Amino acid sequence: MKINENTLLEGDKVVLVPYDAKHVPRYHEWMESPELQQLTASEPLTLDQEYAMQRSWREDDDKCTFIILAKQQWADGSVEEEQCMVGDVNIFLTDPTDPTLAELEIMIAGVTKLGVKKFEAKIGLNNQVSVAMFKKLHFQEASVCEVFKEVTLEMTVDESVRTRLLEDTADVKERDYRRTCSNRRDHV
Repeated sequence: MKINENTLLEGDKVVLVPYDAKHVPRYHEWMESPELQQLTASEPLTLDQEYAMQRSWREDDDKCTFIILAKQQWADGSVEEEQCMVGDVNIFLTDPTDPTLAELEIMIAGVTKLGVKKFEAKIGLNNQVSVAMFKKLHFQEASVCEVFKEVTLEMTVDESVRTRLLEDTADVKERDYRRTCSNRRDHV
């Protein structure tokens, strides 16, 4: 999504950066794991397909993706950014008739910039760790689909939820990704 193509979000322990082509080889390596494929309901892709997917996630108007970096490693300018990768955060605008509804894989950004009013998380029925995590984040079970073997959890962003999310992310700083990367290399 173009809205985050140059956005860096810095918290206490992690830094979120746009998903760039330089991240693809490490991401692809992760996604070759059958366990990760099962937990994320993903199909294996070739490296070329993964690059195409990265371009899609960057260009499409209905996807917002960040790579999660370990801040302590990343702050050491001598460590390549790809070696700091620990995960990703995805928001998918799933309903063209309702731009305030978003599916996400992990709760982090989206409320203030995108105007999202409801989050959905679709999780494999056997992935109890993720189900428990989203329930801890105040998501409620909305439906179970036996055909796809997944549960849909939802959280509506009312004023109290919005306030809590803003308080929980008050220490997150938004910065220009390209400028920060340039400065990071200059300080090595």
